[in-house]
Amino acid sequence: MSEIALVTVSLAFLIPLGYVLIAAGGLSENRARHVALSLLAAMGLAVLGYVAIGFALQFGGVGLIHERPGYEELIWEWSALGPMWGKGWGMAGLAGWGLAGAAASTSAIALAFANLPWVITATAIPLVSLRGRIPAWASGLIGLLMGAIIFPLAGNWIWGGGWLANLGGNLGLGHGFVDAGGSGQVHLLGAAAALAGILVFTSRRPRRKKTDEPIPLPPVHLPILAVVGAGFLLVGSLAWTISNPLSDLRTLNLPLLALNGILAAAAACILPLIFTWFLAGAPDPLMATRGFAAGAVAVAASAPFIPPMGALAIGVAIGLLIPLTIFLVDHLLRWDDPTAALTVHGLAGALGLVAVGIFADGRAGQGWNAIGADSYLGMARQGVTGALASGILKPDWPTQMQAQLVGIAALALLGFFVAWLATAPLAVIFRLIGRMIHPTPSVSAIPATVVAFESAAMVADTATTSAVVADAAPSDAEPIVTPGFDALGAHGAEAAA
Repeated sequence: MSEIALVTVSLAFLIPLGYVLIAAGGLSENRARHVALSLLAAMGLAVLGYVAIGFALQFGGVGLIHERPGYEELIWEWSALGPMWGKGWGMAGLAGWGLAGAAASTSAIALAFANLPWVITATAIPLVSLRGRIPAWASGLIGLLMGAIIFPLAGNWIWGGGWLANLGGNLGLGHGFVDAGGSGQVHLLGAAAALAGILVFTSRRPRRKKTDEPIPLPPVHLPILAVVGAGFLLVGSLAWTISNPLSDLRTLNLPLLALNGILAAAAACILPLIFTWFLAGAPDPLMATRGFAAGAVAVAASAPFIPPMGALAIGVAIGLLIPLTIFLVDHLLRWDDPTAALTVHGLAGALGLVAVGIFADGRAGQGWNAIGADSYLGMARQGVTGALASGILKPDWPTQMQAQLVGIAALALLGFFVAWLATAPLAVIFRLIGRMIHPTPSVSAIPATVVAFESAAMVADTATTSAVVADAAPSDAEPIVTPGFDALGAHGAEAAA
């Protein structure tokens, strides 16, 4: 890895820090402390799990598809499907454990280092959302699973020669699953794991009593943290995508990539600002920075392949959906998601993947996933294409969209079910043990019911339990934000007055 590449990857580490600061901006001081611990835990658990196990699962067979110096020993890929299904159905790598031995070439080490910002971010999403509300053992287990198994498996399917990348070659679905900047591999995956933790360990928000008062916006405690986090995203966004050693930068327009990233984030920021100003009577900095982050998430998958107007459309769409979806999650579904991980990372990640199938115009990405290096759909030098092709290029509809939808379903199911299956049975066991030790537990110690279980367990220390109760009860501190939504998401005029 050259000095320039090393600096580029280092700048990408600003991204997880930026997302964590935006999440902390809407939390109380006590919860913000847990967020800080979550980032440190994510860094430690993700890095250890990824280097020991995850790298081999992700890139153990990368040498089979990328004939580059240093990957000669990474040629063992496992698949549950036999040879009759054809090549390219890889599901997990099996070489390079612990980055030791002959597989530990300079190129392999550089590849592992370049993926650390991605794996740290994917791990931080569920930990930041859940830390302080779930037992310490659950936080550690989810963190290790993300770094050692969940993220590496998803990465193998997309970048390591796995089956999602080869949907084009095997099934004729466009260029296969395309996710240039981790909208699915990082954000959708992390949000799916966060949803599993929310359903297993946290109680649903209490049903709101019907009153004439507007529903308040999410509280803003530390807006300066959220603004600083948005700045970190702005600085690290370009480095985030181009630091991947497996990307062929010769087929990408890097200035266009940078412009699209900023354009989508800016549009997604200004729409919630106007929305809260017009309907709630005052602009809300937290909603705006959440919009900025969601715009950056949504455009990451498609930024190299779409025109600026496509990036603007993505930003506008996610900017309009951010306040509405937060309202849906908090007050209709009543899921306890104070950091808006399900919206900022889950919804935005899924929409970003769908955008590839719509806005990719075919001018970039020639040969992506080994499809159409010289020509595609009978057109010379046509790259990744969705429904809206550029000029004389031919649209790739609906095959590219089909590949994107398959990828969305696979990543969401992987993140959710691995985290759920690893934590829900243990939660029930700890719940039973807790009942044996404390036959009459207090109401605040009883966690939410689980989909397939009667309820889940929470064995936590007194400080953690107090933090959960404090978050559920009204705060004694002076409220920062008083405007809000009415029952349909709009603010009553009398409240603004």
